Amino acid sequence: MDPLILIGVFVVSTVLGYILIKNVPSLLYTPLMSGMNALSGITVLGAFIITKDILEVSTFSAAIIGGIAIIFAMVNVVGGFSVTDKMLNYFVHKENK
Repeated sequence: MDPLILIGVFVVSTVLGYILIKNVPSLLYTPLMSGMNALSGITVLGAFIITKDILEVSTFSAAIIGGIAIIFAMVNVVGGFSVTDKMLNYFVHKENK
């Protein structure tokens, strides 16, 4: 696939994502974060699959890049779940703490 098309898809999806997230009411942030955590899990799975395929046919440096992609995806998942947990703790009554 042409790299210019991939860059165009990336730019359009970034702008569209920004516009959509900007217009979400604050009441829906917690459910939105939960959905994004699920999508981040899919990103981790994709990074694993691509890295496995790279290891079969490519060089060591490509495997390093795949490993970095897995690490970044996992940081995204862990950070998303910790932020969601913190947001949900705001709704706990004081006698339940």
